Amino acid sequence: MGRRICPLRSAAARVACHARGLAGASRRLRLGRILIATTLAWVGIAFACLQSTPALAQQAATATAQKPAQKPKMFIQADELVNNEDKNTVTAKGNVRIYYKGRVLQADDVTYNRKTNRIYAQGHATLTERDGTVLHAKKFDLTQDFADGFIESLRATSTNATYFSAPRAERVGGDTTIFDKGTYTACETCANNPQKPPLWRVRAMRIIHNNEEHMVYYTDAWLEFVGIPIAFFPVMSSPDPTVKRKSGLLTPQVFQNNYLGYGVGIPIFWALAPNYDVTLTPTYFTKQGFFGDIYWRHRLASGSYYIHANGIFPEHPENFPLAPYGAGGRRFRGEFESKGDFNLAPKWNVGWALTLLTDKWYLNDFKVQAQNYSSYYISDITSTAYLTEKGDRSYFDLRGFYFEGLSSHDYGPQQTFAAPVLDYNKTFDVDPAKTNGVGGEVQVDFNLSNVTAAAASYESVNAHQYDAAYGLYDICTKYTPGTSSTSCLLRGIGGDYTRATADISWKRKYIDPIGETWTPFAFARLNGQMLNLDTSRSYTFASASGSSTISNASQTNFLGAPNAAYGYVMPGAGVEYRYPLLTNTPLGSLVVEPIGQIIARPNAPLGTNSLINMDSQSLVFDDTTLFAWDKYSGYDRFETGLRANYGGDATLRFDNGGYVNVTGGQSVQVAGTNSYATPDAANIGLSSGLDTPWSDYVGAVTLVPSSMLSFTAKGRFDQQTFDPRRIDLIANFNLGAWTGGVQYANYDSQPLIGYQVRREGLALTSRYALTKNYYVAGNISFDMSRQFYPLSLINYNPGPFAISNLGVLAGYKDDCTTFQLSYTNTYQDNGSGSFNHNQTFMVTLQLRTLGDTHFSQSFNSTVGLASGGPVY
Repeated sequence: MGRRICPLRSAAARVACHARGLAGASRRLRLGRILIATTLAWVGIAFACLQSTPALAQQAATATAQKPAQKPKMFIQADELVNNEDKNTVTAKGNVRIYYKGRVLQADDVTYNRKTNRIYAQGHATLTERDGTVLHAKKFDLTQDFADGFIESLRATSTNATYFSAPRAERVGGDTTIFDKGTYTACETCANNPQKPPLWRVRAMRIIHNNEEHMVYYTDAWLEFVGIPIAFFPVMSSPDPTVKRKSGLLTPQVFQNNYLGYGVGIPIFWALAPNYDVTLTPTYFTKQGFFGDIYWRHRLASGSYYIHANGIFPEHPENFPLAPYGAGGRRFRGEFESKGDFNLAPKWNVGWALTLLTDKWYLNDFKVQAQNYSSYYISDITSTAYLTEKGDRSYFDLRGFYFEGLSSHDYGPQQTFAAPVLDYNKTFDVDPAKTNGVGGEVQVDFNLSNVTAAAASYESVNAHQYDAAYGLYDICTKYTPGTSSTSCLLRGIGGDYTRATADISWKRKYIDPIGETWTPFAFARLNGQMLNLDTSRSYTFASASGSSTISNASQTNFLGAPNAAYGYVMPGAGVEYRYPLLTNTPLGSLVVEPIGQIIARPNAPLGTNSLINMDSQSLVFDDTTLFAWDKYSGYDRFETGLRANYGGDATLRFDNGGYVNVTGGQSVQVAGTNSYATPDAANIGLSSGLDTPWSDYVGAVTLVPSSMLSFTAKGRFDQQTFDPRRIDLIANFNLGAWTGGVQYANYDSQPLIGYQVRREGLALTSRYALTKNYYVAGNISFDMSRQFYPLSLINYNPGPFAISNLGVLAGYKDDCTTFQLSYTNTYQDNGSGSFNHNQTFMVTLQLRTLGDTHFSQSFNSTVGLASGGPVY
C-alpha cells in the first residue's frame, strides 16, 4: 500500500510535490487548521493531490488560452489530510469544514472517493444549507456537489424552528429530501430530556420535502400528541414552513347549532398572484343544506381591499322564529361585506367599510362574524364610505353612513342614511406683529350633514308604550310642545334634514408675572337648516293580539311646519383662569390648580332655529365636559346665556412613578336662558344635571400607586342633597400571572328622556397564567337594572345580579401549539318580555405551520320572562 501526503499550502506546491515523484511515500503531515482555497477546476484534488502527468500541464495551458468563465470555488478547512492511493481516496480529519456553493459541510472525518466521486462524512456531521437549514446526521454519503446522496440518522432544523427527522434519508437533485419513516414537528426538543416526544408531530412511512415546490408530502401519516397517535391520514400535504401563502385545502371547520344541525366547512384557498387571493368555503349543514362563502383579498400599490360574501337557501326556513322575532320563512339569507383603504396622495385617503344583510338576525343565526366587529351579539352595524385628508393642523373628512339595528326592537324603515357628512377643521396661529398685538390661535370648524329616513322614530316618556301587535316598537300618541311634560320624544325624523354649521373661534394664553394663566377667547356659530318631512306615510303592525300604527304626520306636533328653512348666528366670548401651584411633600411633588371660566352668549340665537335634534342626543355631564365651551355632543344644540364653570385639579406624583389625580367642579347658569332646561324634540338637557341654575357637582379620582394597580372613580352628585346621580368605578390590576379588571356603573333614572328605571351594571374580567403555557380566563356581566323593572312586566324578581353575559375559557399556548376551550352564555333582549338565550361551546386548535381548526356548538332559545324567567 502506498500513500502520498502533500503539504496543502498552495496549488504550485502541490504540483511540485507530484513532479518530484514523491509517489509511495508513507508519512503524515499535521498541518494545524490549514485553509485551502482552490477553483472548481481543482475539484478533483479537493481532498487529495492529483497525480502529476503531462496532461495536467496541457490542460492548464488550454484553460489559460480559452479563458473560460470562472467556476465556483471550494474552500476546505481541516487539521490533517491523508491520501490513500491504493484505495484511491483522500481523507480530511479533525474539525473539517468544506464550503461550496453556499453550503457548509462539517464533520470529524470526511473521505472523498475519486472513483465514485462521492463524499463520506461522519462524526458530529452537519450540513448547512443555503437557506440556513442545518442537517445533523450520523453519516453523510453525498455526491461531490452535495446535491444527491444518502443520510443516516438525520435531524434537520430550519430557520423557522421546524424539525424533520428520520433513521435514513435521501437527497435528490439538491432540492428534494426523502425521509423514510420520518417525523415532522414545529415543537422544539426538550433540552432536559431529548428522548421525550414533542407535544405534537407527524410520523409517516415517507415524507418528501420538495424545496423547489416548497411542499411537504406525507404517506401513511399519523398525527401524534405526546407520542400517542390520534389521527391517521393515508396521504396529506402541506406547504413547507417558508411558505406564507399556498393554494390548496385548508383545515376543515366543524359546527353544531340547533337551528342548523351539524355542519362541516372545507376552505379552499387560491393564491392567484402575489398580491391577490380568494378563499371558497363550501359548508353543509344537516338541517339547512349548503352554505357558500367567498372571501377575496387584493393588495395594490396604494392600498388594499377585500370582498366577503356568503349566503344560503335554507332547506327548512321554518326552523327559525317568524318575523318580527326572526327570519323564519325567508327563502334566501346572506351577507355582503367589503372594506378597503387607499392612499390617493400624501395625507389623502379614500376607503369604505360596508356590510349589507338580508335580515338583521343573519349574523347571529349562522354565527357569521363580520370582520369589522368582535362579537356575534352586536346590536347594530354601521356602513361607511369616506375621503379624508390629515394635515399638520387640519383635517378634511367626507363620509356617508348607513345604520342598521340588529335587535328585535329596531324597525327597518326607521334606520337612517346620512350622506354627505362633511367635516373640515383648520387651526392656525395669528402673528401678534401683524395684528396689533392680538396674536393667538384661530380655529375654523365646518360641518355639513344630511340625514334621511323613511319612518319617524318615537319613544315614550315614563312607561313605554309598545305596539299592541308584537310589543316591540315604541309608539307615541301625545305631545305637549315647549314643556317638560311631553308624553313622547322624537328620536329620528321621517324625511330629509340638512344642516350646515360653521364654528370660528379665537383664543390666546397669557401668563402673568406670578404664574397665573389667563386665556381669553371668542367664538361664533353660523347655522343653517332645511327640513323636508314626509308626513304622508304610516306603518301599521297587526296581529291577533291587536294593531298599532306609527304615523309620520305626528312629527309636526314636535317640529311644526313639515317644510321649513332656519338659520341663525350665535356669538360668544369668555375667559379662563388657571393658577398652577407646585410644592414638594414627603410623598412626592404636588400640583394644585384652581380653574375658573365664564362664557357669555345671547339668550337666544340671532335668527331662527328648529327643535330638531339628530346629533346631540348623547349628553353626558362629567369631569371631561366641565370646562368645555359647549357641553352638547353635536351641532344641533348650543348653550345660551351667561354661564360660569369653576373647579380645580390636583395631582400628587409619587417618587416610585405612581400618582393620584383629583378633579372636580360645578357649572352655574349666572344669567339668561338655560338651554339645558329648554327641551327640544328629544328633551335633551333635561335630567342632565345642568338643567338647574346651579348644576350637579362632578368629579373624578384616579389612583395609580404603581404599575400593578389603577383605580378610577367618576361621579355626578345632586347639587342640593349630594345624592349620587351617575357613578362609574373602574379598577385594573396586573400582578404578573394574574390580570383583570372591574367596572361598575350606576346611573339614575331619567324618565324625561326615556330611561324609566335606574341603569346599573357590573362587569368582571380576569386572566390567570397557571404556568408559562397554561392559562384560564373569564368574564361576566350583570344587568343589575332588572331588579327595578315592574313585576307586572317580568313577573319575577331577578335580584340584583341578573347575568347578561358570561364567558369562560381555558387554554394552552407555546411556540408550536395553541389550544383553547371556550364557553359563552348571553341573554339578549328580544322584546315583549322575552330574551334570546345564546350558548356557544368552541374548541380551537392551532398547530404552527400545519394550520388550525375549530369546532363550535351553539344552542339558541327564547326565554319568556312572563313564565317565570330564566334561571340565573
